[in-house]
Amino acid sequence: MDKLNLTKPLNHVAFIMDGNGRWANKRGLPRTAGHKAGVERIHEIADACKEFNIKAMSLYAFSTENWNRPQDEIDFLFSYIDIFFKKYIKTAHKDQTRIIVSGDISRLPLKVQKTLNKAIDETKDYNRFYFNVCLNYGSYAELVKATKEIATLAKDNKLDINDINSETINNHLYTKDLPPVDLLIRTSGEERLSNFMLFQLAYSEFIFTDTYWPDFSKEEFIKCLNIYNNRNRRYGGLKNE
Repeated sequence: MDKLNLTKPLNHVAFIMDGNGRWANKRGLPRTAGHKAGVERIHEIADACKEFNIKAMSLYAFSTENWNRPQDEIDFLFSYIDIFFKKYIKTAHKDQTRIIVSGDISRLPLKVQKTLNKAIDETKDYNRFYFNVCLNYGSYAELVKATKEIATLAKDNKLDINDINSETINNHLYTKDLPPVDLLIRTSGEERLSNFMLFQLAYSEFIFTDTYWPDFSKEEFIKCLNIYNNRNRRYGGLKNE
């Protein structure tokens, strides 16, 4: 399972990293241990994406709905995200990786905001690989944000309403600088989008795996990529690839 020959274009893969808490519960560990293991798993999958010449990866790390979780769990998660980015910035410089954060980070702890903004600024000119982490992200909120921005441009006579199209909307999303999402992978057996990239996933392929995210190894990733290889992406037409 360590062999892969991608025969279909794959520029952007998105992950709903699900199952950290259940992974920990099955091992008699606190949920925070699952989040720690999940964050550490990111390194291996990011390296695999670069190895397979995938241009971009997006990670659903914290949703707008996750604020409903226990405060101590939220605090731990953000503290570990802060540690992760302080370490990952070295890899980003080495691999010329641009770090992008999708979502409204103004609600995050100030320490985390500072770390994220530093990583974004220091890597903004890189384009070899795009590492997009979705924090305090929800697709509904993103689309409302885009709608308000477009409406403001139209109100100020900077945009003709007849010129508004799907590209206009895309240009006001957090992911505007990323290629279209080709593949979405959700771990842990759940089969729903959970308010994630509803616009961006319109023509993506979906793969749902029972594996919990902390166990989602490079080998598991390759299994998903081989499934993707066998998909027939027609984009509403009849032509086979």
